[in-house]
Amino acid sequence: MKHKVFFDVQCPLCYNVKKIIKALDWTNRIQWIPVQYIERTEYSYLKEEGRDLYDQIHMVTKKGEVLAGFETVRRLLAVLPLTFPIGVLLHLPLMNKAFSPLYKWVSTNRYDWFGRYDSPRTT
Repeated sequence: MKHKVFFDVQCPLCYNVKKIIKALDWTNRIQWIPVQYIERTEYSYLKEEGRDLYDQIHMVTKKGEVLAGFETVRRLLAVLPLTFPIGVLLHLPLMNKAFSPLYKWVSTNRYDWFGRYDSPRTT
């Protein structure tokens, strides 16, 4: 089973970060699902729960744990062989306090900085 990651395919930052992480996923452990199409999947319950799927990247781990925002980023980094050391460091005490606000700030401003694709980029 793979980790499922839900991302905004109309966000240039999100799309390009996905491309980079996908290239580093040598063991093919991550499945990328556009949040725009989540209703077509068995994970539509995430939207029904009222989660802010467009404001934060979400992940359902292969064990079924639901993560969002910075927690998703650090788990993704810990899953990839090349970025594993960074992912481990981000699990140290106080890292969540330091990097969660940074993640939220970038997420809130990403459309202002990078714009938005008119149509979803799914490749």
